[in-house]
Amino acid sequence: MLEAEGSFFDGSSAAKHKVILRLDEVRGLLSFDGEALEQPEEWPLAELRLLRDQPQGGWLSFALHIEGEDETLHHEARLSCRDGAMNAALRRAAPYLTRRDIHKGTGARVVAKLTVAVVAVLAMIFVILPAMATSLAHIMPREREVQFGRAVVNQMEWFLAGSAETDLTCNNEAGLAALHKMEARLIEGREMEYDLDIKVFDNEMVNAFAAPGGQIVIVRGLLDKATSADAVAGVLAHEIGHVENRDATIGALRAAGSAGLLSMVLGDFSGGTLAVLVTEHLISTSYTREAEILADDFALEALHEAEVSSEGLASFFDYILGLEGGGPALPAYLNTHPPSQARADKSRAHAETQSKTSSVLTDVEWTALKAICD
Repeated sequence: MLEAEGSFFDGSSAAKHKVILRLDEVRGLLSFDGEALEQPEEWPLAELRLLRDQPQGGWLSFALHIEGEDETLHHEARLSCRDGAMNAALRRAAPYLTRRDIHKGTGARVVAKLTVAVVAVLAMIFVILPAMATSLAHIMPREREVQFGRAVVNQMEWFLAGSAETDLTCNNEAGLAALHKMEARLIEGREMEYDLDIKVFDNEMVNAFAAPGGQIVIVRGLLDKATSADAVAGVLAHEIGHVENRDATIGALRAAGSAGLLSMVLGDFSGGTLAVLVTEHLISTSYTREAEILADDFALEALHEAEVSSEGLASFFDYILGLEGGGPALPAYLNTHPPSQARADKSRAHAETQSKTSSVLTDVEWTALKAICD
């Protein structure tokens, strides 16, 4: 049995008591006694734990492990020993001397807390942020919304051109005049929330986009594939619906995330990162089904009031159906649109209720619009 001098601290006072330590490896015990102790004490070697803060000068300080609510998981009393042989023997004989204990059930509590954290994050992403986006879209200062929309349109142009140096904006005067006539007919007599800024970009993509703040982009590919001016008018009316319903702004806020929400509200668009993120969202045109339905309804109402047949809009949905049903491959940016059959049927049924219509443009004006990028 190995013996050595040591010091005992009872944990209730700062007094240090001299004790004699006795290591009994056969019984797996460290016993000690001294004048300050009423009787000898025995500490199981398996329950000895080194304290986190060790004294200097060759001392080894340890305590007795206990299960309880105390964060340290050891008894307040502690022993210290400076004898090299005893300390070496304790390190060898005490199997868990250096273990860092945790409370029983800690793993389950960690899992529970992680689950709560994940639920909170999911709630933030799918509930709180969307709710904030809708609210902020209606209180954001109009000038900041327009400023951001212009930044997004610029980024969209760079995205389609593949270069910041290329200007895709189509400026043929006769084509622009036809486009302005179409716009005027669709919004005549309406109280608009935004001053529209409609552009045509010279790119083969078959699409149109509504950006925040009244910005709308028609891509030349849409003009190339459209069967009539009325079809383009239907698509344009749909995008105006997204503008008036603030869908582009709400979608931009949702795509931006929490940091982007603050940036957009404060008008900080530096670096273009936020504009890039929102541009990718708008190019995929991944509005909610409800937003698409409301934009369709706006388009049908606008076409009705402008006395333009909604058969043209139905024909555009027919084109999308052709892509979906075995025609040319459906572009990735149209994959997120709602099913086109119901939208085509709805537009065609509406057309049957229209008794007095005329083409939105003359044949000459339609030819000029198709050549707006020449």
